[in-house]
Amino acid sequence: MIAIKRMMALLLTGMVALAAAGCGGLSGNSGKTIVFVSHDEAAGFPGALYEGIKEKAEGQGYSVAFTNAGMDSSAQIDQMNEIIAKKPAAIVLLPVEASALTPSVEKANKEGIPVLVTNRDIAGGKTAQVHSDERQAGRLQGEFMAKNLRQGAKIVYFMGDSMQVSARERWEGFKEACLDKRPDIEVVASADAGWNKTEAMKDMTLWLRVFPQIDAIVSGNDDMALGGIAAMKAAGRFNSGILVTGVDAGDEAVKAVAAGDMSQTIKQDVDQSADTIMSLIQKMIQGGQSAEDEKVPFIEITKSNVASFLK
Repeated sequence: MIAIKRMMALLLTGMVALAAAGCGGLSGNSGKTIVFVSHDEAAGFPGALYEGIKEKAEGQGYSVAFTNAGMDSSAQIDQMNEIIAKKPAAIVLLPVEASALTPSVEKANKEGIPVLVTNRDIAGGKTAQVHSDERQAGRLQGEFMAKNLRQGAKIVYFMGDSMQVSARERWEGFKEACLDKRPDIEVVASADAGWNKTEAMKDMTLWLRVFPQIDAIVSGNDDMALGGIAAMKAAGRFNSGILVTGVDAGDEAVKAVAAGDMSQTIKQDVDQSADTIMSLIQKMIQGGQSAEDEKVPFIEITKSNVASFLK
């Protein structure tokens, strides 16, 4: 009986700790807190965006709390319920799943809490939105490949997550700018790979056993592109003639462009995105929920301009 009581006490302690983590540090004067409700950990572009918003918000007298749903819609819904109950100044939402989080947005709307959605999609509710033209990212990749690939080139494509609009739009932009104009180029294999470097390595390792010719890797993000490169290097199949393009312009990818392993990466402008988000949030805090939709252009990084982006 004593052992059972101790176990129950430990479980309750753990539950309290998890609940505190779900709050993302939202305490005290919540009316001066902006909550960054993330689909996942603060890494890559979302992580840089969080840091950018945090810096700008703190300069304007706000604190910024962070929650991580770990790609779990149910967890994010619970987090939103808790956040809404504390009535923050505003919510920046990166939904795990567009439809699942729509009722949470509608609940925030009813409570008069401004909601801004960025980087990912939402299916309903009243929100301001700041995002990039995902099709433009694909077009930039497609234009580069159409210009630089040799006749009869064979390529592989990593989409990321075909359930997400952003992934599909990047593919469509690439297809329009490259495949539709260069019918000699063949996509011999494609996979989602979950935006993940390890998954891309697994896919590429299999493809290398099947396809004797792979001239390029086109990827919806940098991590998958880097995973493809790693697999090709491990198999002794990577050389300077293979073209590789990704999206995000993370530090590793920018260095890979400078080193010649990647040919191109497409940068989401985190500074302009953070500025635009904070401008809209200030507007909403002062005047209520906005339905504005702002698009931030992508920037192409290649060998010719990579020096400007190296840290």
